[in-house]
Amino acid sequence: MYKSIGFMQGRLSPKVNDMIQAFPWHAWTMEFPQAQKIGIGLMEWTLDQEGLYSNPLMTPEGQLRILDLCDRYDVQIPSLTGDCFMQAPFWKASGAQGQALEEDFMAVCRACGTLGIQYVVVPLVDNGRLEDRTQEDRFVGFLQQQVGELSRLGLQVVFESDFSPADLARFIDRLDPVLFGINYDMGNSAAQGWDPREEFAAYGARVLNVHVKDRLLGGTTVPLGTGHTPFDLVFAELGRLKYVGNFILQTARATDERHVEVLSGYRDMTVAWAQKHVWLKGGVN
Repeated sequence: MYKSIGFMQGRLSPKVNDMIQAFPWHAWTMEFPQAQKIGIGLMEWTLDQEGLYSNPLMTPEGQLRILDLCDRYDVQIPSLTGDCFMQAPFWKASGAQGQALEEDFMAVCRACGTLGIQYVVVPLVDNGRLEDRTQEDRFVGFLQQQVGELSRLGLQVVFESDFSPADLARFIDRLDPVLFGINYDMGNSAAQGWDPREEFAAYGARVLNVHVKDRLLGGTTVPLGTGHTPFDLVFAELGRLKYVGNFILQTARATDERHVEVLSGYRDMTVAWAQKHVWLKGGVN
């Protein structure tokens, strides 16, 4: 078992409403034994705005169930992707609605602290994209006000963004490197046409979590190795930076319900790429 390779929650379950990513309400408990069976020991939780406070992550009973499943099947949850923040971004809301969404953000952070989740991924893409400096200033200002609480909870907030390398470097430089970093998404960068050498030169030291994905240039997610992600170059750059964080498989979904088999294949491909360049917990190159 490679201790640094994990999967995005839902990738071992049938699609929800034909979406590539959504919380698997009817199958979430089954992903733990399935992950153990194929030797993947990390899961990145995913959280939607719809039904937010009904998600097991957000209830005392659900949290106890999660901890039991983690212990029983030797699965850890080091990170969470907050699709809820992208679906309902507080930095684009005002008044009472904005305040309620800010409280949602901190409620999620407190739940993560309770479960020992270290990284909270905030997707600043699609509906969550920072569209102007006013939104950015509000977002950064709110986060700066929460530094004490985030530190108490033992959390680091990491951002996924479609900013250019220079703009992302400028943005992340506004925030404390102890508490804030970058989630590098290989496929999203490939879809934008960014050069990994330019990206990592600009902000490589701030990368704390990595999503493994393949996408077409200007297009959608595709099976690993069939799109425009330059995997060998990306892993070489991460190796040069001595990256020792996690690799989360946020990969294309199976088209024939062979979700476990397909994810296992993607795991093996990721191991092969990483072993050339990057130290893997649980194995060496």
